[in-house]
Amino acid sequence: MKLKITQVRSRIGATEKQCKNLDALGLRKINQTVEHEDSAIIKGMIERVKHLVVVEQVK
Repeated sequence: MKLKITQVRSRIGATEKQCKNLDALGLRKINQTVEHEDSAIIKGMIERVKHLVVVEQVK
């Protein structure tokens, strides 16, 4: 199963760790969407920036 991750809020005001997590996920701009495999590592990164992104499951 894959996760579709969309950045919906700006990284301005986010901490350095949160910005690095967005970079690691491949998110650079608002409304940019990426797909990743569902794994514990990806879910951990999403948990750190859950207030900046929206996550959907894709089959």
